Amino acid sequence: MPPGPPAPPGASAARAPIEGVKNLVAVASGKGGVGKTTVAVNLAIALKNLGFTVGLMDADVYGPNVPLMLGTTEQPRAVDDKTIIPVQAYGMKVISMGLLNPGDKPLIWRGPMLHSVMQQFLRSVRWGQLDYLVVDLPPGTGDVQLSLIQSVSVTGAVLVTTPSVVALADVRKAVEMFRQVNVEILGVVENMSYFSCPHCSGHIDVFGHGEGERLAQSFGVPFLGEIEIDPQIRIGGDTGKPVASLGEDAPGGKSIYAVARNVVARLAIVNGSSAAPTVQIL
Repeated sequence: MPPGPPAPPGASAARAPIEGVKNLVAVASGKGGVGKTTVAVNLAIALKNLGFTVGLMDADVYGPNVPLMLGTTEQPRAVDDKTIIPVQAYGMKVISMGLLNPGDKPLIWRGPMLHSVMQQFLRSVRWGQLDYLVVDLPPGTGDVQLSLIQSVSVTGAVLVTTPSVVALADVRKAVEMFRQVNVEILGVVENMSYFSCPHCSGHIDVFGHGEGERLAQSFGVPFLGEIEIDPQIRIGGDTGKPVASLGEDAPGGKSIYAVARNVVARLAIVNGSSAAPTVQIL
């Protein structure tokens, strides 16, 4: 059996929880371009609107798009060397490298530097009491993912894919990575699942359809739901007004809230709650 991934520097205090955070939910994908950040942002807002206290951590250091999608340029405030006050957006606490390094200047960092900033985001940010801390991971299975997984207690991971066979090939690697490091997979979300024709109301399978559910079944993990292709989802992300903030009945909102409820149900099961919601996991 091949050895597991190497531990990052400072991993001796591995898997320690974040004080006050009940659930840390990693949103991941095997490859870029599947709408992972769109799902993470809308999932976090939907959870907040369902009555939970929520934080959103943008761990996609090289492509930090969360501030754009939330429509905020406010910078976090440092109280001292060990305390960072996150910004507030849509009733959530938010931290992102895009707020600390605004503009188009790229970050050219190696693994140890990535680990350091992840530690600051996790340990120095004053998250307070949260029901859910949603972490938007970069695509793939690299340094940031391993730094997060090996240094903090992750309650579970949501894997985002499209029905495309290429996307599915990469998400399989993400499934195996989380299993190798013993992180619970909450389930698979199929994004850009279909397009509803505005003229005939029929479903058009732009990238295929149903492959995400079949992938979940093949790995024995839950399928959390489909999110359709809706122009309003794209417009919301581009304008800093995510569709989830407009409510469940907004165009594109119903499927996002369905996924959020299934995530809540899965977490209740993972945490062994006797008061687990009765939401059906597809």
